[in-house]
Amino acid sequence: MRIGIDIMGGDFAPQKTVHGAILAQKELTEGTSIVLFGDKNKILFQLKLHNISEYFFEIVDCKDVIGMGEHAVKAFKQKPNSSISVGFHYLSTGKIDGFASAGNTGAMFVGGFYSVKAISGVIRPCISTVLPKEDGGVGVLLDVGANADCKADVLYQFGILGSLFAQHVCGIKNPKVGLLNLGEEKTKGNLLTQASHEMMEGSKDYNFIGNIEGRDIFEDHSDVIVCDGFTGNIVLKEAEAFYKIIKKRGLEDEYFKRFNYENYGGTPILGLNKTVIIGHGISNEIAIKNMITLTKDVVEADLATKIKETLN
Repeated sequence: MRIGIDIMGGDFAPQKTVHGAILAQKELTEGTSIVLFGDKNKILFQLKLHNISEYFFEIVDCKDVIGMGEHAVKAFKQKPNSSISVGFHYLSTGKIDGFASAGNTGAMFVGGFYSVKAISGVIRPCISTVLPKEDGGVGVLLDVGANADCKADVLYQFGILGSLFAQHVCGIKNPKVGLLNLGEEKTKGNLLTQASHEMMEGSKDYNFIGNIEGRDIFEDHSDVIVCDGFTGNIVLKEAEAFYKIIKKRGLEDEYFKRFNYENYGGTPILGLNKTVIIGHGISNEIAIKNMITLTKDVVEADLATKIKETLN
């Protein structure tokens, strides 16, 4: 297996991205290698600081970088030699099995759509996040920002994508799928959630258990929580803010430590033909290491193939 990583992506690149790649490579099993995409001279300088041989990784020299604030579509088209663009070329031509970046999220989406494309039958690819449950397990929330406006059939399909991710990557058997709403009754909510509930109820594609209220997100009521990207992003950012406040106040609790984004590394774009992982822009070396590990896990799960088999 060959995993590609955008070394120039993220607020602390290339220092933290190279360090994270080193940590990941030391933990990966034999037969799994990491390919670094970025400015070769800068990569070699960072490797030297860690006393790592230049032959420890395969390095693909990319002189251009798509900045965090650049327009995603324009930058992807105008910078074919950027680390993100070249990485997607390698992914689409089968030279790597998965590609990860903590860089420009929009450019990663554009690369996904232009290069590896959405799986036939997928209406809207989406992104998810893993949320820690109080009982020690995890739950999956999707969408968390890719699709601010959705229709009922899109939310219905998110249930399929999230269920497959929870089952094959998170290891949850027969995951319970809930619809995030402002009440448990199926008549509650707005026109979107009401129409979505009607479609999901009695579904044979996944184990739908009904509406989930905001207070139940971190409980064991459901394993997969479906919502539009606008709502999901607010929930995600609120969870991040909650963790920051607890850490700032010096409170110690094993459960709340699990809210640290570093533990999860990133999130796959669900619904693409290849494995594409997006990391947090402020990722440190631990987050980068875990982003690479997640890429490996999604590739090993062959999630794209399982989505294809389910939808087609």
